Amino acid sequence: MPQAADIALRQEPSAPAKQRPAKPGGGGHLFVPARWHRPAVLKWLRRTHAWLGMWGAVLGLLFGTTGLLLNHRATMKIPGPAYDNTQWQLRLVQQPPSIDALALQLQRELGMAKPPHQKKMEPAGPTPWPGAVQPERWLIAFAEPKATVNAEYWVGNHSVSVKRMDPNLLARLNRLHMATGASAAWILLTDTLAGALIALSLTGVLLWTKLHGGRLRAAGIAGTCFSLLLLLALTA
Repeated sequence: MPQAADIALRQEPSAPAKQRPAKPGGGGHLFVPARWHRPAVLKWLRRTHAWLGMWGAVLGLLFGTTGLLLNHRATMKIPGPAYDNTQWQLRLVQQPPSIDALALQLQRELGMAKPPHQKKMEPAGPTPWPGAVQPERWLIAFAEPKATVNAEYWVGNHSVSVKRMDPNLLARLNRLHMATGASAAWILLTDTLAGALIALSLTGVLLWTKLHGGRLRAAGIAGTCFSLLLLLALTA
């Protein structure tokens, strides 16, 4: 009977569909354990990567721009960063008893916010002229993002030779890049950027997935990049 044949055909189990072989490396995020292949973990990983990138965006732009200026300041002669140099003799009412006393006096009179980062005493000694003795010399250096001051004092004199360099805006940004005379707060802030870059690198490697092949290829690319970086650093 036609109706019975139709029922039999409908009840006959169909052949299982042919499954495509899984692509190598396509089972999840590379270098992430299989037990972490859960939506919550991967969502947290992506959000961490995104928020760290947002945190470092402004400082990254500043450090990237000043880094280009610093890298090419000698070869390309990029205009912009400049210093206003001033030199004068500072009279002393009385001879300072020690280099520490002179440094404190200079810090107060020159309006420097921080103590000197360098103090050096050169002992007295002979000169090229027979019978002449060179007196002891004190060198004091202050460094802040807004200015650099170098002071030279020959023991026994009644004046100090002072040289001051005031940077313009771009030069000051370069000094902030190198943390020249920067405060502890600025150094800690830049440390957070360095930590964010490290975390971005690690999470970026973890998110490097599916479209780029297996772990062996990823390890090969990373090893090649590291070897090239090491070679360039050693031959720089």
